[in-house]
Amino acid sequence: MSFSFGVLFDMDGVLVDSNPVHKKAIQMFCARHGKELTESFLQEHIYGRTNKEWIPALFDGITAEETDALGDEKEALFRSIFSPRDAVIKGLLPFLDSLRDSRIPMAVATSAPMENARFILEGLGITDIFNAVLSSSDVEIGKPHPDIYLKAAHRISMAPAGCVVIEDSIAGMESGLRAGATVIGITSTHSRRELSDCHLVVDSFDELSLSALENLTGR
Repeated sequence: MSFSFGVLFDMDGVLVDSNPVHKKAIQMFCARHGKELTESFLQEHIYGRTNKEWIPALFDGITAEETDALGDEKEALFRSIFSPRDAVIKGLLPFLDSLRDSRIPMAVATSAPMENARFILEGLGITDIFNAVLSSSDVEIGKPHPDIYLKAAHRISMAPAGCVVIEDSIAGMESGLRAGATVIGITSTHSRRELSDCHLVVDSFDELSLSALENLTGR
């Protein structure tokens, strides 16, 4: 049996509960460079956004080349202290298997660099499950702009309105909604109240099923 919709996954906070380790890596990175990191800066400028957007907000007047180098430094720190298998979101792997068995097209659409996407997907052994993987290098403007989800839908040959986006961040939620997709929020990073604009909010993939997605999309 197959369903006439696609599923687009964010990565950090959706496939893996990585944001606490990203926060630790950013704290280490900021300490190394003598920069103060506040919780409000994390919430407003970092979660769900690309390095090329938040790093210039922290280092005024830097060049694009300097931004790229600093981003590479921060992500290398993250990969050195993160274990994907220790942080997989509850219920994810059986849920992905059920989608694959039903031949539902799937894509990852992350604000992270492709190096991180490969590291996490390979670490979980799920690279081949996805029909496409999009990263920060695939868009000029990151979330909450809808571009990455519009492109992800195109890559799996679906209209955005025929896709379910699964997100954990406010910027990601807004990106999916602006793309015209059905958006499911997962509470790994934000509360149910903060994600209340989503069509559905869950605490883990144990709360999702193929029939639930079918009912949500009307397909």
